[in-house]
Amino acid sequence: MPRARKTQIDLEATPYYHCVSRCVRRAYLCGVDRFTKQSYEHRRQWVEQRLYFLASIFAIDLCAYAVMNNHTHIVLRIDSRCADKWTEQEVLRRWHSLHRGTCLTRRYHTSSPTFTSSELTTLKDTIAVYRQRLQDISWFMRELNEYIARKANKEDECTGRFWEGRFKSQALLDDAALLACMVYVDLNPVRAGMAHSPEEAQYTSVRRRKRAAVNRSVQPSGLMPFTSAGNHNFGESLPFDVSDYLSLVECSAKRISGNLLSQPKANIVPMLRKVRVSFDSIINLSQHFERACKGAAHRGKLKVVENK
Repeated sequence: MPRARKTQIDLEATPYYHCVSRCVRRAYLCGVDRFTKQSYEHRRQWVEQRLYFLASIFAIDLCAYAVMNNHTHIVLRIDSRCADKWTEQEVLRRWHSLHRGTCLTRRYHTSSPTFTSSELTTLKDTIAVYRQRLQDISWFMRELNEYIARKANKEDECTGRFWEGRFKSQALLDDAALLACMVYVDLNPVRAGMAHSPEEAQYTSVRRRKRAAVNRSVQPSGLMPFTSAGNHNFGESLPFDVSDYLSLVECSAKRISGNLLSQPKANIVPMLRKVRVSFDSIINLSQHFERACKGAAHRGKLKVVENK
């Protein structure tokens, strides 16, 4: 029997979660239907654009994603401290960008609004509910999946369910699990034969990060940044060096494709030793992460290599 979503989200344990949504139909979410020959490739852009929009509204960071033919992989980080700092006006501004709100919340933005004491109490309670929703992964995924389902149903001129009943949520309890899962997500198109390299894998987070690195630009907006020379704030960046991570993804992709038989690049080794996971384990997990890590993922479920 499925567990209640609230029992799967524990911010005291980790703010990082791997979410997977799968299409319920025979026809693909994206790609080309092999029976009708109709292309749905344009829907990948729907998903990607919606992800970045929601990341700008919610107190949830977008760490990694891959838009596949019939499912999506997303790694998210909940930032409750950010949501707690928002003013009431900011909470309403964000929520109203998604929904109309109530009569009271809409009046709040009119010039010189007046409220009775009971209305004010109701308004504050409503704002508290909105604040909580804006840091809730279930609401984030709902705003993503319902939006895509409605657009797809309209395009297909049909009604009914587009996604499976619930998205899968998997807690990533430590840096080792986070690193392995992000590599797994970023390499999904390579593993599926949709691309030969991370650079060719469109509608993935790693493609954006690689392009930004090649252009020597700031890390791409909309994605949670990696640690870099000018960014060492705890909790505000992913706990890995951006160049080391991109090297790891590149080496992993080559090993998966059978083009790399030697050891990984030297700059990758310190990062792997820090999280106490071997390169061979990363390669294995980049292909079988969901199967190898049922339920919450942590170092104990991975093949560990001790620091020497």
